[in-house]
Amino acid sequence: MEFELKYGDRHHALTISEKADVSVLRPSGMTAVADLEAAMEDALSNPIGSERFERQIKARKPQNVSIAIPDETRPVPSGRLLTVLVRRLFAALPDLDTKAVTIVIGGGLHPPMDIDALRQILPGRLFEQCRVITHDATHSTMFDYGLTSRGTPVRINAEYAGADFKIVIGQIDPHQFVGFTGGAKGVGIGCAAPESIEHNHSLMFDPNARVGVINGNPVREDINEAGEMIGIDLAINVVLDTDKNVSRLLAGAPGAVLQQGAKVCAQIYGVEIDRKFDIVIASCGGYPKDICLYQAQKGLNLASQAVKQGGKILLLAACPQGVGDDIYFDYVCQFATPNEVLENFQQLEFKMGAHKAYLFSRTLVSYDVAIVSDLNPDILKRCHLRAADPSVAITEWLEEFEGRPTLAIVPNANTTYFYCKHSPAT
Repeated sequence: MEFELKYGDRHHALTISEKADVSVLRPSGMTAVADLEAAMEDALSNPIGSERFERQIKARKPQNVSIAIPDETRPVPSGRLLTVLVRRLFAALPDLDTKAVTIVIGGGLHPPMDIDALRQILPGRLFEQCRVITHDATHSTMFDYGLTSRGTPVRINAEYAGADFKIVIGQIDPHQFVGFTGGAKGVGIGCAAPESIEHNHSLMFDPNARVGVINGNPVREDINEAGEMIGIDLAINVVLDTDKNVSRLLAGAPGAVLQQGAKVCAQIYGVEIDRKFDIVIASCGGYPKDICLYQAQKGLNLASQAVKQGGKILLLAACPQGVGDDIYFDYVCQFATPNEVLENFQQLEFKMGAHKAYLFSRTLVSYDVAIVSDLNPDILKRCHLRAADPSVAITEWLEEFEGRPTLAIVPNANTTYFYCKHSPAT
């Protein structure tokens, strides 16, 4: 049997022996939006839980507006959405100074994008119409909103916080411990200070901090509360299909957009299974889902949900930008085994970057994991990961089994999550 899986900006061909009982675990298909600009117009005219965009703007008469968008690690068509949004904004407020509209690229703890990278995601005319800045979690000036009820310091990029009207553009996607991305996350995490992100993510140890769960999930609810404190006026969120086409576009109050968008996302990416498998072969979903090892971990985590305890996982992740986080790499290299990582991390104060080593290790101690990547095998080894030739690894694994092993192909592991038959999807 022949399969082609996404790998970076290309595909990787695999041959699976007839010895295996193969299942392909795909997200559900959903029709892509036929006209993105028309869908954006409609979403702004009929926002969820709030008035038409122009009515909001004219009632508030803001002197300045801030718009947070994701960086290159999220395949949101930000430029096309912004083109419609900015046109309607200036039509509603013709006297608004063009430089009073600030677009903030919110990458959280990711390195700030340079000008060449920015021009890859934004049309040139937006640089003329608006101020464009990149959030730098380490060096940007922050505004302090106080603490959430769970003790998270809400410290947000001051350029964003200082606006009279605040907008966030983002994507609703399954997330291994936030439940789903979207809503206020593009600001509450994307434009936040390190200590804000760190404390929020330290809530991930709660049993309800898991993929597909938003109600009762402390990480997600903490982000929602931060968004209310910040005073985000409008969220514009997309749900993408597996080819990065927009399947649904929603605008409105951040909480209402999240709730409705998460239901759509769960219908696409929540996959019901009636058994777990001996072997899972998983692609992160190609670029940018496998842009680096740090991002690829999400695919490994979600793929493990479909594997029997002690089973085998082959992860395809090109990682053209390498490991992706120096703190993670420096931390994981200190230890000889994943078990040592788990033991040490649980004794430390929570630290972003190092937490990724913990998440990797939590999977590595329970499953036999091999990875297909462009990363140097020695680098992978220092991260406790085994580089593999896919045909060799698959052949060896199949030969270990007596009888007919079950094998699942997961083409979009970074976004597909699994739940057992007769249990709820979210």
